Amino acid sequence: MARPYNPGPKQFVFAVGDGNDQQVSVGDPQEAYMAFSAFFRDRDSDTYTISDGPSGQSLVIMPKQGVISRTKEADRPRSEYLRVDRGNRYLPSAMLFFENGYAGLDRFGQWFSDPADLDASPETRGVARAAAITTEAAAIEEVARIWGDSGCVDGSDQFYIFFDSHGVDDDRADRAELLKLIEFLGLERVEAPAEAAEGEVRVRTDTRLDSAFARWS
Repeated sequence: MARPYNPGPKQFVFAVGDGNDQQVSVGDPQEAYMAFSAFFRDRDSDTYTISDGPSGQSLVIMPKQGVISRTKEADRPRSEYLRVDRGNRYLPSAMLFFENGYAGLDRFGQWFSDPADLDASPETRGVARAAAITTEAAAIEEVARIWGDSGCVDGSDQFYIFFDSHGVDDDRADRAELLKLIEFLGLERVEAPAEAAEGEVRVRTDTRLDSAFARWS
């Protein structure tokens, strides 16, 4: 489990662009989450920004666009964008940011450096994300991320199950990416049983994945 990126009392600034920024001093991530939840629910805005000034990191939630972005100002400033497919994911993204900053959102989904990539179809985004992964280690870590969000092991311990109980219209970007990564890693995909959900993907267990999956479970 990742360590807090800056444990102890912290100061955050919440903003929606109206000049009425709210500065909070909190002792832990849960306290920050409760404060931001109230801020978020009390306003109707295009954007909600959480800034951690000392670290140079920020999270921007754009519910009307279905997008969140994360930024870190360091030796090499970086911003990334993610398409959010469900409205109930905005506040969880804030919690991950409070827990571990920019890095805490690594497991949240498919991040892109160019916001224009978010306008592509989910399948195109998934394939593009997979194509950007060029090493076995990175591919295993990304497969583990997808499994950690939607996976389990079957009762026989022979198969990894992805998107258990999910329909084909759910998680389309992650599914498209996973299928490409299965090919890249040479994993053995097996047919799901007839009673399985239409969106389910099954892969025979592989020792290369075990330790990575354990970190994401």
